[in-house]
Amino acid sequence: MAKVCVFTADGFEEVEGLTVVDLLRRAGEEVLMVSISDNLSVTGSHGIEIKADVFFDDVDYSTVDMLVLPGGMPGTRYLGEHQGLAALLKSFAASDKMVAAICAAPSVLGGLGILKGRKAACYPGFEEKLEEAVIFTDPVVKDGNITTSRGVGTAIPFALELISQLEGEVKARQIKKSIVS
Repeated sequence: MAKVCVFTADGFEEVEGLTVVDLLRRAGEEVLMVSISDNLSVTGSHGIEIKADVFFDDVDYSTVDMLVLPGGMPGTRYLGEHQGLAALLKSFAASDKMVAAICAAPSVLGGLGILKGRKAACYPGFEEKLEEAVIFTDPVVKDGNITTSRGVGTAIPFALELISQLEGEVKARQIKKSIVS
């Protein structure tokens, strides 16, 4: 069982964040919804309030296998402004630990230089923020330890790709079949 952190901030895209949480938990992963604010209650970009599991500073990241950034605005901006998260993302990327981002959130990775020379996808209109990345319009793009995706409509394929990386293609196909996808 892998340990995955999905980061939440007010204004995150609910479908992108919760689809990943739901499908990875169905696959048997330990998934923590991590609040980067001083409140565990987080309101998404469409007014849906969720309760995160834990605060950013309360996680032992040495035990974490994957970091996931959902998109949405202004949530993506808040994720990008969080210095602790920035340092963590750089550390994971540099040590070949898995990092994933969807929709506008790949712009956070781009701003940190993590996507330089890598293939990546994002929500249309955010391409210029993926500094020095090779832009693709595929629903999900994996380049080494970095996985990116385009938006709400690609949230299920994105989550299934993450399951494939963590547990293998057989498990990903089982989950895909179980949700009639």
